[in-house]
Amino acid sequence: MKNKKPFTFNISLSVLDSLGRYLYRSFATVLGEAISNSWDADADNVWIYIDKERNSFVIKDDGDGMTSKDFQNKFLKIGYSKRRDGKTRSAKNRPYIGRKGIGKLALLSCAEKISIISKTSGGEYVGGVIDNPTLDDAITSDLVPQKYPLGKVKLDDFTKYMKGHEKGTIIYFENIKDGIKSSLAYIRKTVALYFRFSLIDESFKIFLDDKPITLDDLDDLADRTEFLWIINGLKDPYITKKLKYDKKNQKEDSNLLEPGRPIEMNGDVKGFVASVRLPRYLKIIGDGERIGVDLFVNGRLRERNILEKITTVKVPEDYLYGQVHFNGLEGDKDRFATAREGIVANDEKYTEFLEKMRKVLSTIITDWDTLRRKYHKEGDSDNASIPRRERKAEELFNAVSEEYEVPEDSQKPEKRKEVEGWIWDLTEDAKYSFPSYADCFISENLVRRYIGENKVALTKEARAEIKEFKKREKENKNKGNVSIQLRKAPADTSYLSMDGLATLVDKRDRIKEASLSRDAYEYKPIRDALMHTALLTDDAKKKLKVVFLNIKGRVVTLLSD
Repeated sequence: MKNKKPFTFNISLSVLDSLGRYLYRSFATVLGEAISNSWDADADNVWIYIDKERNSFVIKDDGDGMTSKDFQNKFLKIGYSKRRDGKTRSAKNRPYIGRKGIGKLALLSCAEKISIISKTSGGEYVGGVIDNPTLDDAITSDLVPQKYPLGKVKLDDFTKYMKGHEKGTIIYFENIKDGIKSSLAYIRKTVALYFRFSLIDESFKIFLDDKPITLDDLDDLADRTEFLWIINGLKDPYITKKLKYDKKNQKEDSNLLEPGRPIEMNGDVKGFVASVRLPRYLKIIGDGERIGVDLFVNGRLRERNILEKITTVKVPEDYLYGQVHFNGLEGDKDRFATAREGIVANDEKYTEFLEKMRKVLSTIITDWDTLRRKYHKEGDSDNASIPRRERKAEELFNAVSEEYEVPEDSQKPEKRKEVEGWIWDLTEDAKYSFPSYADCFISENLVRRYIGENKVALTKEARAEIKEFKKREKENKNKGNVSIQLRKAPADTSYLSMDGLATLVDKRDRIKEASLSRDAYEYKPIRDALMHTALLTDDAKKKLKVVFLNIKGRVVTLLSD
């Protein structure tokens, strides 16, 4: 180690604490800060090594590295920014992610002890140890930085990571405060989701325990994706390679039920929004967190799930995820919150962007509802443009029809597709017949209840009809070897349909006057066809709709009187 004198923080320790030493709460945030620093340092590779048993991890890169002067005057100077001279890009022409110079606070937040070593090409390692318990004591004692020197690094702790390491930085985190709860699979997904530059720029690679993190780590998310909307023609390998969407040629093996739908949006914005088949598929990153529609600036995650800021439509939101890239938020003005986990509220440019996204999202949600209904799945129940009766009939039909589908593991997939087509052919009729049956069921049973409560006497004709139906039922039960009682509380009126019931409660002459019984007789032939699950013609549907409006109105009046 080439340390001529002890390293110290280049800021008041009390200010260091007040500024937000514990501002970065999530493990993903700490990983993100370290990875971002490596990007800004023009590293080609970043290696992450997790040791859950020892509750520790190491992050190593092959970036530019630091000299002793750099480590003291840049890394330990809280507030130092690479942009101070007006530079916005690295020597490799990468857009700088860091801005405020306080991102290194993230490295102090998650572990009890942090050891850092770094070297430039041809140089020697320099570095130090930050021990949080002793730093807490120093802050409590109000020590000046010069009175709190960083500890000396034990290079033996880094032996296996130093092999072949010509330049760059290695950071060792010991005793993670909240423990490393996420599995390695979750960590891989988190990095693949939130550090897009690592998957888009081929010159920058991230490894977890020496295995590269690639788009393959998002396979399960891609497999569960249902629909896709592309904003302003975003070109992203996840879309083309994993969702297998090609604007000119939708691939046959695409995971999507629908090809990508282009969305136009004003401004220098690109992105995509996709939906999954079930909301639980977005809970893949552990610790109860879920994926949403995230905002990126210059490849860096800046705002998690902007849906929470622009919509109150809960059901579709639970299905949506995606990424929106708006580099226009970068510039001379600093719009990013201190924690770098959000954007300063009420920023004019950000507010304008959210308003545009609100309109885009409204289009997407409407489209999502249409597509879900097209594929016989529940959509946005709050969408008032679809009559409530029609939507509920669809939902009931979908729930019931699922039980008639040929199993996916069937040895005859062509038969599954054929039967699926038969079921789908019933959809339009079901949207009409299901609520029509419900109308019949409710209205006739209400009239029966009315007759019973008011002790309405049965007519001679009604008794004769009931007797005939009872005889027929007995014969059918004998043929079917059925001895159980079929009708609940088998009152005589349970054998009468609306036409028979109507004559008991409406004494008007149906030939001379408008009456319930007159409507019921017009209704009977269509009602019988409906009860026998026949598919009605369009003319029959129109007739049934008009007649039943009258019946419904008269039943309501009857019950009110």
